[in-house]
Amino acid sequence: MLGDGVREGRKVFGNITKYIKMGASSNFGNMFSVLGASAILPFLPMAPIQVLTNNLLYDFSQTTIPTDNVDPEYLAVPRRWDIGNLMKFVLVIGPISSIFDYATYFMMLHFFKAWDKPALFQTGWFVESLLTQTLIIHIIRTAKVPFFESRASAALIATSCIIAAVGVAMPFTPLGAFLGFVPLPASYWMGLLLILASYALLTHVMKTWFAHRFGLN
Repeated sequence: MLGDGVREGRKVFGNITKYIKMGASSNFGNMFSVLGASAILPFLPMAPIQVLTNNLLYDFSQTTIPTDNVDPEYLAVPRRWDIGNLMKFVLVIGPISSIFDYATYFMMLHFFKAWDKPALFQTGWFVESLLTQTLIIHIIRTAKVPFFESRASAALIATSCIIAAVGVAMPFTPLGAFLGFVPLPASYWMGLLLILASYALLTHVMKTWFAHRFGLN
């Protein structure tokens, strides 16, 4: 039916917009994170092979975005491409990830004394970066409260969980050792949970403010 085609087209547009917002804001924030880390550290914040691995895993977690659910409210009216709204979204949401990247830097350097332990620092940031990037799509995919008022598709939840599990396990595997990672101390995981929870909350608050102020196309 014509109506089904219209709804499917709006769903496709909505999921494309999610991916672009997620990718653009994440890359924008990462730019500030890498810039700051390069300025203060006596070593690379992440080795090239580690960056490539991070990106590969992250991209895999996003391959199921085309299957994602779209809120009925979004499908109720036609949407248009608005580059101005996208730019504002990136400027508001993008730097949030950098705040928590710097929190991770502080944790690794202050509490775990990683100034002369590049492998430990790189491992800690790799895990935090991968998990925050994997989490962000669930926050920005809806104007509602994620997980409670609006839930992602089963496929997107599955790939997010798989990649998060791979990221957590990576430092303890032979592959992780090959990539230059080292096992992380138990206290790191407590700090990481606090960082992830704070990141999700702040991103949701800012996303909600942005939706009320500018709308979410």
